[in-house]
Amino acid sequence: MQPNRNKQKYYKKPTKTNPEDYIYGIRTIIEAVEANRSINKILIQQGLAGDLLRELKQVLKGTQISYQSVPGQKLNRVTNKNHQGAIAFLSPIEYQQIEDVLPALYEKGRTPFIYILDRVTDVRNMGAIVRSAECNGVDVVILPSRGSAMINADAVKTSTGALHKVPICRSFNLKFTIQYLKESGVSVVACTEKTNDLLTKTELTGPVAIIMGSEEDGVSPEYLKMCDKKVKIPMFGTIESLNVAISASIVMYEVNRQRVIEQETEG
Repeated sequence: MQPNRNKQKYYKKPTKTNPEDYIYGIRTIIEAVEANRSINKILIQQGLAGDLLRELKQVLKGTQISYQSVPGQKLNRVTNKNHQGAIAFLSPIEYQQIEDVLPALYEKGRTPFIYILDRVTDVRNMGAIVRSAECNGVDVVILPSRGSAMINADAVKTSTGALHKVPICRSFNLKFTIQYLKESGVSVVACTEKTNDLLTKTELTGPVAIIMGSEEDGVSPEYLKMCDKKVKIPMFGTIESLNVAISASIVMYEVNRQRVIEQETEG
């Protein structure tokens, strides 16, 4: 996303939590992890201790499920039932691993088309981006395990079901994931205003991963440094930024436009 340059603070409208979106109680959460339930994240009450908590942290090792220590009031806002100091938010989709998805794409003879969403926190933007991704033949969408909107029923609804069709990978360390993509022959391209290179003038026909940044401040500087290319969307009006979901769609169509032209030329 080309971030807004003014200093207005981005306001994210709070979303309601449906009872179907979470489970509570440490033992229940342990059993869910051991059963390989798809979990977005876990909230643990600050100051909580004991053998069960140690067991939970042990079973979380080796998974890509993140947990966060929060005040008890935050848990109480989710449910007024006896949560015992722990709540896990469930995902309606099954996450995949990019290390499994990318080799399979190459084996099928596809030219990988990947989207990385860096701290996109609005659930409706998330759903809209994945909807556009499905329409444009994007092979996989990668999300960081922390700092990203949770995929819940609202996201699935906004995506009109595309979240059940496009593989979604969760990255525990986005820097490692970006490096893996680069080493695997994928050009990593950031959509950012911090460049003079226009989207329409940049070659994007090969294996490519597009990074879209947060609604508030764009792509993180540490990821910008790692990118092979940086592009910006040409702007002609007085407003200097676009919604991240709209920006993502524009870039998708440009990648496909270039690929179609290349195929016609080769044909």
